[in-house]
Amino acid sequence: MGRQLRDGDLMAERKPGGLRPGETLRFLWTQLTSMRTALVLLFALALGAVPGSLLPQRPTAPVRVDEFIRDNPQLGGFYNAIGMFDVYASPWFAAIYLLLFVSLVGCIIPRIGVYLRGFRGQPPVTPRNLGRLPAHLSLTADRPDAVLDEAAKVLAKRRFRIRRLDDSVSAERGYLRELGNLVFHLSLVFLLCGLAWGSLFGYKGSVAVVEGGSFSNTLTQFDDFTAGGAFQAQQLVPFSVRLDSFEAKFETGPVQRGAARVFRAETTTTMNGVENHQTLEVNHPLVLGDSTVHLVGHGYAVDVTVKDPQGNVAFAGPVVLLPQDGNFLSVGAIKAPYARPDRLAFEALFLPTAVDTDGVGTSVFPDALNPQLLLNAWHGPPQPATGRPENVYSLDTTGLTQYTKADGSKLRFTLRPGEIFDLPGGGSIQFHDWKRWVSLQVSSTPGLWLVFSAVLVAVAGLCLSLFIRPRRVWLRVRGDVVELAGLDRTEGRGGLDDELRLIADELQLRADKGLAPAEADAAGSTQKGEP
Repeated sequence: MGRQLRDGDLMAERKPGGLRPGETLRFLWTQLTSMRTALVLLFALALGAVPGSLLPQRPTAPVRVDEFIRDNPQLGGFYNAIGMFDVYASPWFAAIYLLLFVSLVGCIIPRIGVYLRGFRGQPPVTPRNLGRLPAHLSLTADRPDAVLDEAAKVLAKRRFRIRRLDDSVSAERGYLRELGNLVFHLSLVFLLCGLAWGSLFGYKGSVAVVEGGSFSNTLTQFDDFTAGGAFQAQQLVPFSVRLDSFEAKFETGPVQRGAARVFRAETTTTMNGVENHQTLEVNHPLVLGDSTVHLVGHGYAVDVTVKDPQGNVAFAGPVVLLPQDGNFLSVGAIKAPYARPDRLAFEALFLPTAVDTDGVGTSVFPDALNPQLLLNAWHGPPQPATGRPENVYSLDTTGLTQYTKADGSKLRFTLRPGEIFDLPGGGSIQFHDWKRWVSLQVSSTPGLWLVFSAVLVAVAGLCLSLFIRPRRVWLRVRGDVVELAGLDRTEGRGGLDDELRLIADELQLRADKGLAPAEADAAGSTQKGEP
């Protein structure tokens, strides 16, 4: 009560002016570096990362972000204003990250000093009244003068640190438990450093490569590319990957029909002028310098040639189509912007194993057993180049007119490999054959080794803090009476009474004189705190 009154008087005295600036900063620093604040910030960081997985992010899916804003103008505008479409680069996420880092460092450094002082110090002196401790035995010894020396040896054998006093021995063990706590929290700091390192200097890009094609590790070759704020193009390791062939096999039996069985890419990599033939499979990436090349997807590409009414080749080559279901029904767009007098464009639907279901074409198997290419044809006046990015997998029909038949219905036609179709008014499109393409992900995470090491060390520290029991034991000799007591420094630990009895047995101590065996057992039960 006296302390409460003094605190109240102190606050009453300072109420008009409030806390001084130094005291305010000290109070804020104390609150920031508390373990409770660190846990709150860790929870806030995990909660802040949720929108990054639920909403499309501008660095990885800018087209989806634009579509979300267009479909939800009010909600999308609000999300965009608060950085929900680029969570990991937003100021509020960086603020939580930095505050968590400072909180952990400020919490750990004082604890390290306390631990080092305790580690270098000696066990505490023997309490005046050992009978008040949770575990206590009152025993007798045949040779009281030799008990202290024997007790020091026995406790040292049990990995206790010993402090020898005039009439007692103080012993303590379990200092590694606090070391485990410190190691665990230090590992979290290094984990945050590793994540920041990889986020600032790492990069990740994806590119689709058709069989027979190749890819060079330069910025202009990527379809999508994201990098950290400190990334520089000079970090890209110069290498190239040529896709020689890609093999895909699917289950043809009645059980799990169509399930994937084999995805294997045969590649030729060139780095520092040295060629290597390597096999690329799922979960078996290529490692080229500090970059890793993963196989993350595959699909079909159609090899077509488009000619304009003047007979000139307006487009020729493979066109990548995107699979839409497990049977690899694939869609895409074939564009010939340089055709004259009108530019030509086609909406493409590829069916690897085509069947006609009530007049609707569909694919019933992922392998190309009966390939067909379904097309809608469009034409329109040429447009000047604007330099704006355009989705290569979809067709913007603005300014285009769809071809029609003689009866006025929209023109739709189907091609098999080797077939050609003549467009109304001139021009043609020929479907030569199909090829497979693979999606490659090229990434570099410089701090990954630090993150992995920090996780392993954190697990080791956590094991130390969970399984090591900090325990203190005292033994005092008064005449021929020996008092043996112990204290566990963690709650929920058992076995202290048993250890005291084992120590007593090794020292050849027995219950107080004058007690019958039954009375001695009862006395021992009472000393253990039993009713």
